[in-house]
Amino acid sequence: MTESETELVPLPYDAAHLVALVGDDWGERLLGAYRWMILGRTLDARMLGLQRQGRIGFYGPATGQEAVTVGAWLVSRPEDWIFPGLREQLLALARGHSLDAYLHHLFANDQDPARGRQMPCHPTAREIHYVSMSSVIGTQISQAVGMAYAARSKRASSVAFAFFGDGATSSNDFHAGMNLAGVQRLPVVFCCTNNQWAISVPVDRQSAVAHLSMKATAYGMPGATVDGTDIVAVYAALAPAAERARRGEGPTMLEFVLFRMTPHSSSDDPSRYQARDWMDRARAHDPVRRLEGLLETLGQLDAGQKAGIARDADLEVRRAISVAEVVPPPSPESLLQDVLAPSAGTGAATGRG
Repeated sequence: MTESETELVPLPYDAAHLVALVGDDWGERLLGAYRWMILGRTLDARMLGLQRQGRIGFYGPATGQEAVTVGAWLVSRPEDWIFPGLREQLLALARGHSLDAYLHHLFANDQDPARGRQMPCHPTAREIHYVSMSSVIGTQISQAVGMAYAARSKRASSVAFAFFGDGATSSNDFHAGMNLAGVQRLPVVFCCTNNQWAISVPVDRQSAVAHLSMKATAYGMPGATVDGTDIVAVYAALAPAAERARRGEGPTMLEFVLFRMTPHSSSDDPSRYQARDWMDRARAHDPVRRLEGLLETLGQLDAGQKAGIARDADLEVRRAISVAEVVPPPSPESLLQDVLAPSAGTGAATGRG
């Protein structure tokens, strides 16, 4: 079955539902979300192509998970902190991180904010409260809890959003972070993006519970399982969880069940472990196509707009690539820069004590 032949599962909403769940401005908000989702989908396709051509070294696509990241953008505030798992790059861009800066990072060039020292697809963007990803599974969970503890101590209104995959629910940091957040009633929203594969291990082989959200009960917080391919359902779950945290009522764990529509990374071959019909099921729940179909049905997106949004996304990604690809790699001297804080009177930081 080809992608065009796959029967899409439609989103089950009419205008009245959307007013109740998203607000009176649901059309504008969901169309804005769709634009970001198209940009993310375009970026993934182009970056995987560049990796295969040897123009970048590594890429971890987020195709299939756009509804969760963009839904979090709709809910989060500038003062909130984002602790990503591995596929939340689009959330950083939607919150205001420059696409040019992200492309510099992917090319690890001389304008890469990380100066080529971080793995690709692991951007850091302090200006929009987006903490660098870590490929060490689950560490961001306890880090988010620490930030939430600090926010409460300072009487700040910020919430920490901790993203992690299904595999991370088996990590030590999951237990430590969830336990401390529950005991201290900290302002954290735990977002488990369950794409059903901890790289190559199916979720039913790593946990015996029917739903990973059931684990929330052990830590004294509410939990819920949400269709992670339905951006309206994502928003409707995240918004009250974030407001509950802001009111000082404690953390929530949300499990977003979705489909990983690509290899785990550019180094993976999912044909070795996934069922043959996996991609058919994934395409039937494609979050971008599901939102697109809803907007078309409700008169918020026509063929001209759709083509224009796709064209604009492609041009923007191509432009950012052309800017980043001509920048030279970091100089050898940069290895000693930004390593130590400057001593009094020494000027810029160097590697000398």
